[in-house]
Amino acid sequence: MPELVSLPAVSRVHLDELSDGTGIFQHAIHAVPDPAHGYCTDDVARALQVDLLHARAIGWNAVSGHAWRNLRFLDEAFDADAGRFRNFRGMDRAWIGGLGSEDCQGRAMHALGDATAAPDPVFAARAIDIFERALPGMRGLRAIRAVASLVLGCDAAVRTGIGREAVGAYATFADRLGARFAVAAERSDWPWPEGIVTYENGLPVRALLVAGLAHGDREMIDTGVRVLDWLVAAQTASAGHCSPVGNGWWVRGGTPASFDQQPIEPVSLLLASEAAHAATGDERHVATMEWAFAWFAGANDLGVRIADPVRGASCDGLTPTGANRNEGAESTLVWLSAVEHLRLVRATRVARAVARRPQPADGLLVAAPA
Repeated sequence: MPELVSLPAVSRVHLDELSDGTGIFQHAIHAVPDPAHGYCTDDVARALQVDLLHARAIGWNAVSGHAWRNLRFLDEAFDADAGRFRNFRGMDRAWIGGLGSEDCQGRAMHALGDATAAPDPVFAARAIDIFERALPGMRGLRAIRAVASLVLGCDAAVRTGIGREAVGAYATFADRLGARFAVAAERSDWPWPEGIVTYENGLPVRALLVAGLAHGDREMIDTGVRVLDWLVAAQTASAGHCSPVGNGWWVRGGTPASFDQQPIEPVSLLLASEAAHAATGDERHVATMEWAFAWFAGANDLGVRIADPVRGASCDGLTPTGANRNEGAESTLVWLSAVEHLRLVRATRVARAVARRPQPADGLLVAAPA
């Protein structure tokens, strides 16, 4: 495995810069938030997940104010009459454009599922309430990333022991996702369940692996690993570094777009690899996590740094001429998430290595290896 990129201490500097009393602004001009575009449920959901991850590292008290703000936003985004979440919100706090996309619904539910395990029982109870009220309206979702997010949200919620409806929904969404991949798996040249590879492609694979592990479905796990290997191979440069599909996408039978590369893609591969490691125990998936993370530190097509660890910020992507210096919400949030997931995996590996070391007997010291 190549030399590991060092993990920074938790920094919420840019997160605070992007946020106000309502939520997190979608966009930024360089490091300065751009209020003209307001807020969106997608980004607030991601911000809540980052709050929950940071709570493990720096404590709930350090993030609780932000977490409550984000949870209130999701509660206000939910349209009880429609049974769905609205997405876009202006600076005046008015909702814009009606209900959100299927992907928006899935992201909100994924974040709420994660929030059911928050260390504050009052907060967790509020998240459970919103999750359970919204769940019936999600059953008609079909978009693959939306279904994947629902799978992950249900997995998190079921682990906290919430009701029978979540258990049934989990099985339904997992079956729906598995069926899409089962059809695609019959094609050796294109095992992807869509005719085009676009963005956050590791997300459906991650959900497939998580569901396969939870339900003891070996076929799901094997399929997830095969598709993950295919995605990673397709996005590995000849020099060996991560080269994500650019924002021109990759149509079946065509050539993957080289630019603009977005942070959401390597992070989705990192999280899918984490799930693959959990499902199989294969250490090569940890190496893939490190490979994806290194993209932010300069192991990319142009050799430029994408993330600013001191401020806790990420550029919006990699263009043919260098990094896109705008530091919007999505890019920053997915990078912060990647840091914490990798931190946990590294810490777990160190703890296991320590546990495997020979222990002193009868008070005798065991010499360290030379």
